[in-house]
Amino acid sequence: MNYTLDQLRRRNESLWTPVQGVAAPLQFLTFVASLVLVIRYFSTGQGYEAAHIASSIKVVMMIFITVTGMAWEFDVYGHYFLAKEFFWEDLVNAISLVLHLAFIATWLMGASERTNMLVMLLALASYVVNFIQFGRRGLMAARQRKQLASRKLVSGK
Repeated sequence: MNYTLDQLRRRNESLWTPVQGVAAPLQFLTFVASLVLVIRYFSTGQGYEAAHIASSIKVVMMIFITVTGMAWEFDVYGHYFLAKEFFWEDLVNAISLVLHLAFIATWLMGASERTNMLVMLLALASYVVNFIQFGRRGLMAARQRKQLASRKLVSGK
């Protein structure tokens, strides 16, 4: 789904658009670090502490990008969460956020290292689905901006 011209204008004017532009790649880097360390833990049985720290940072990034994303969504769509235009992205984001928080909950409740890392693996898998959704959305928006710019050049406006 494309943005309306008004939504595109609000998106471009939102304080949260560049914040998301910086936070998203940082969250991806924390995802990669966490995934590598969690896989290392399952492969060798070692490195739980490093995997736990990286995964905890990933949870913080997930919370940050969700909260700032809600502010962005309000700026663009007038809803903090579950705007009809972003329903599926928000739904999968909510599932992913719950799984990320479940990682912290299992740790606080004293679950085994293996259980804690399995929960994080599920959280990371849900993040991949959400990442694909938002990546697709970003590519569509870039294509729309390019089309609009091209039309302006042709029409001289």
